[in-house]
Amino acid sequence: MRDLRVEFAARGGGRRAAAVPAVRGVDLDLARGEVLGLVGESGSGKSVTALALTGLLGADARVSGSVLLGGTQVVGASDGAMARLRGSRISMVFQDSLSAFTPVYRIGDQIAETVRAHRGLSRRQARDRAVELLDLVGIPEPRLRADAYPHEFSGGMRQRAMIAAAIANDPDLILADEPTTALDVTIQAQVLDVLRTARRETGAALLFVSHDLGVVAGFADRVAVMYAGRVVETAPVDELFARPRMPYTLGLIGAVPRLDAPDGAATGTAGSAGGTGVAALVPIPGSPPPMAALAGGCPFAARCPLTRDACRDAEPALAPLPAGPGGGPAAAAPAPGPDSPGGGPHLVACVRAGETAGLAPQDVFPVPALPPAPGTARPRAERAPILHVEGLVRTFRLTKGTVVKRTVGAVYAADGVDLDIREGETLGLVGESGSGKSTTLFELFRDGGPEEGTVTLLGEPLGGAARGGGRRAVREARGRVQIVFQDPTGSLDPRMTIADIIAEPMRARRMPREEIEARVPRLLRQVGLEEAHAGRFPHEFSGGQRQRIGIARAVSTSPRLVVLDEPVSALDVSVQAGVLNLLQRLKAEMGLAYLFVSHDLSVVRHVADRVSVMYLGRTVEAGDVASVFARPRHPYTQALLSAVPIPDPARERARTRILLAGDPPSPTRRHTGCRFRARCPLLPSLDAGQRARCAEQVPALAPHGPDHVAACHWARERPVV
Repeated sequence: MRDLRVEFAARGGGRRAAAVPAVRGVDLDLARGEVLGLVGESGSGKSVTALALTGLLGADARVSGSVLLGGTQVVGASDGAMARLRGSRISMVFQDSLSAFTPVYRIGDQIAETVRAHRGLSRRQARDRAVELLDLVGIPEPRLRADAYPHEFSGGMRQRAMIAAAIANDPDLILADEPTTALDVTIQAQVLDVLRTARRETGAALLFVSHDLGVVAGFADRVAVMYAGRVVETAPVDELFARPRMPYTLGLIGAVPRLDAPDGAATGTAGSAGGTGVAALVPIPGSPPPMAALAGGCPFAARCPLTRDACRDAEPALAPLPAGPGGGPAAAAPAPGPDSPGGGPHLVACVRAGETAGLAPQDVFPVPALPPAPGTARPRAERAPILHVEGLVRTFRLTKGTVVKRTVGAVYAADGVDLDIREGETLGLVGESGSGKSTTLFELFRDGGPEEGTVTLLGEPLGGAARGGGRRAVREARGRVQIVFQDPTGSLDPRMTIADIIAEPMRARRMPREEIEARVPRLLRQVGLEEAHAGRFPHEFSGGQRQRIGIARAVSTSPRLVVLDEPVSALDVSVQAGVLNLLQRLKAEMGLAYLFVSHDLSVVRHVADRVSVMYLGRTVEAGDVASVFARPRHPYTQALLSAVPIPDPARERARTRILLAGDPPSPTRRHTGCRFRARCPLLPSLDAGQRARCAEQVPALAPHGPDHVAACHWARERPVV
């Protein structure tokens, strides 16, 4: 790829309107069998670069430059030529597997269609090839599953089926555009393993687009970092993570929460942030510049603490590291592994690249000092209880019929949940999709109390026990609980100004108008926004700013407990770091307790004091986060932790993965015994009597330390981080 450029026609700008650049002169090389990781924030041009190679950009896109695929020019090729290339020599694995498949055709037929279009096989031969491919990517009962429709597959199975279609014709190049973004960490590990198999079986080069630096560290041979439509740094994966030289790359690495970070350490350092013992991430200030308004000079200059006049004079070219002390040439990177051909020079687009040698992220970007939460110095048993949940059960009826509804089953969404949160504490609630996390937290806001079990909030039992004055106490207790939702766009009313959005909970609690008017500007300053923006509407803010508005709304009534439902999963890692630091600071300043729901165990390791692991509606392990993460006892927790990527290539290659078979069982039936046994990696090593106990007896939570319980008959310690 040489000088690849992509521009889009400005919307509503007329024929003479200037085009908006999306990719600005990208040079890349991929060798056969090599994996190139393409990383950067949203809007940096990663996906547009990948789509330009396939000719799938819209009619308003203008593509120029040169892309040679084994001597064949892709840029400017006719529709017919691209149709012959797509699916045969170039294939793509899309981010959204549900929309990538046609919903009215069977999975097997769609894969067979790909084969017939390029190989001219008979229907039977193409069908057999489709079954063979489904078996290769790990789909159970492939001949039966080939007759299923896309909606009958889980997300992980659809992604594997899409990989099967991508490798159907042994392509030369596979483009994977964020293929694991929407998946649970255990399913992500399965999909990455399938991609490794696909590369091994086809020998194809793989362009892997991702925002997850941990995944890239363990999967790629080389990495290219993009910013404002250009590659600003590229190197072999070991070299880039060990010796990043572009300040933007340093910021991205420092913003990632790490599963292996020591307690109280900022990312990328062995010491504590500000000496407080409370972890802080390395934030990148500001946001990427609008592509339509790029000025001269380095586009990262406005966000870079190392900026000097030369940075604004001209945009630096991507060049080898400068020679001389601290410059280059770069030390040879360790070999990436027996299956990896990765190598090549270390190139950087930065005028100060010769001065950044040996700098850690926190040496470039200021790390905020975060104070500890008040009260946490006291022993946990002496702190006031905020929330106590024991044996929580919540089922949903499955009905059939249009006029007359009849019950045909039930979904056991929560079936034995135990939680305990004390003053100034953050409890992380983790588990795969469908484990009952969101159902559990919404029980705190549901009228009528739990179906079974007990929920005690700020000392008040919720449910039928509350009568008369007790109900008023329950309403008051519920008023001291607020929530921050996952989607920062959908959770804010687009017709209201942010001042009204933040004031709404205070008005609902009938706070005096004067107090509300005084608190709104103070809250905006507290969450890092400007008072002057109070009259703006949500669409005028970025995703990270919108989440800060949601946080300001949640803390406006001075709650005791804030429920955070995947609050950073929709944000770039650079924005995520700032939001997580904000949550830590507000917790200390306002004396808050958090119930933090997340599928990202690295984030939970960073923010939580304690963790509770759920599987199929039940709590299977809980306790102090340092103890559970360092010495997990339940095989499910061990599998979750082993699947979490660490942004350190050498450590990633040395780790042992515990791959779980298949997907979680259906919650529509109440399982006997241990509900994890069908996927349990310990089960094959047990004798017949032990297996019988797993099949017949539900394991209870048993203590394994001062603050560590696990629900497994054969719990054993197995460090996996």
